[in-house]
Amino acid sequence: MKQRSQFRRLVSSPILSASAVVHIGAAAAAIIQPTVWPWALGAVAANHGILTAAGLWPRSRWLGPNWVNLPAASGARGEVAITIDDGPDPAVTPRVLAQLAQFDATATFFCVGERVQRYPELAREILRQGHVIENHSQRHRHDFSLLGPKRMHREIAEAQDSIADVTGSVPTFFRAPAGLRNPFLQPLLDDLQLRLASWTRRGFDTVNGNPDVIYKRLAASLRGGDILLLHDANAARGPAELPVILDVLPRLLNTLRGHQLTPVTLRAALEGAPA
Repeated sequence: MKQRSQFRRLVSSPILSASAVVHIGAAAAAIIQPTVWPWALGAVAANHGILTAAGLWPRSRWLGPNWVNLPAASGARGEVAITIDDGPDPAVTPRVLAQLAQFDATATFFCVGERVQRYPELAREILRQGHVIENHSQRHRHDFSLLGPKRMHREIAEAQDSIADVTGSVPTFFRAPAGLRNPFLQPLLDDLQLRLASWTRRGFDTVNGNPDVIYKRLAASLRGGDILLLHDANAARGPAELPVILDVLPRLLNTLRGHQLTPVTLRAALEGAPA
């Protein structure tokens, strides 16, 4: 019964339905009038190009709803979301938590399911300090966007179970590894009652060890409603081999305070949105 429900969601997805229409129409046209097959092939290729481009653009809404900003009401209140990916990491996350506590700030941690299982006490400590853990897949597979619906569903559902079993908190949001996805994702998120979240700006702090550059990327044109992305696990190393988040985060929090912007979790922004 559940598999049938998932299938119905897949076939009812607007972009998948449109893609199917393109393929069927192209095949029918080529059969009825063989001379038009180059045009039919071109239509199919263009369709695949659009789907690929949408999946490779993390902030795209072409494949379905996507939080690239907080709801308007949250932005009007001067709220900003700091999101931290790939953890928990026992060498970095406790120091991140200490920095957040110094500024009385809350953050959203998009955690990897198997890392939550590996470091359960650290995951629970994130929640004890008033933060929220959301779903960043079970294994953070680099080929996540290439998975079919069955394996993609397993990656997300297993992370839901891992996080809920360890922390007692069921994730409300999902962020794809590296933000990359394919048209199968949104129907699966609907099935699991998850919202997709990307970001307004990211620092590229997994590949760049210059904390000044990362800070400037995140702090440029700060305004209410922004969703900012950093990493605790997999963070690049800066001066003295310090994970760059530990250099950037205090400066960013101080700047938010100076702009009278309040860090909130994505879940708090959702709960504060008008019905």
